[in-house]
Amino acid sequence: MTTKPRARRAFWGDIRFLIGIALVILSIAGVWLIVSSSRETTPVLQANRTITQGEALTSDDFQVVEVSLGAVADGYLAPQDLVAGMIAARTVESGELLPAVATADAQSGRTTNIVIDSSVGIPEKVESGTPVELWYAPRLEDDGEFDVPRILAADVVVASIPETDGMLTQRSAAVEIVIDRADVADVLAAITSGAALSIVPLGTGS
Repeated sequence: MTTKPRARRAFWGDIRFLIGIALVILSIAGVWLIVSSSRETTPVLQANRTITQGEALTSDDFQVVEVSLGAVADGYLAPQDLVAGMIAARTVESGELLPAVATADAQSGRTTNIVIDSSVGIPEKVESGTPVELWYAPRLEDDGEFDVPRILAADVVVASIPETDGMLTQRSAAVEIVIDRADVADVLAAITSGAALSIVPLGTGS
């Protein structure tokens, strides 16, 4: 007695084959999306110079560059995001893209600028944007000498320094610094009392 051969299941009806095709399509689509997104660029602001904390932000300080930032693009300022009254919430280095967290409204700024005379000059390595400590030595009333130096303000940034010719170890003593408004009274009191002031770059001894 002969038996009929079992009917073979249709190849195109194999569910595993269909799943495989779907996975291949999804994989191709995913790669295409990644490549497409990597080619998309966003216009953002890039600092032309070092901008110190508390400084007003103006269009003259930036150039517009096209960069691929992907999902983090919203974290950086585009040209249209720069508005009047904006200041730097921290030092923005020259060439750095301007992040939104590095900006603040002038009304909410906690810092101000003061010009002091450093009694020991200004080290050559110090420049605009350099974080420093402000030290002072109170003047002794008896003989005009000075007491032991101590820190007056720890969170200080150099805003600007005079330009000088030549490579000198120490430059002109005048320096503009950015300090917290809470430290203004102490700094002014030290200046008016004749204390010796000096700036010390972070990471160095006094």
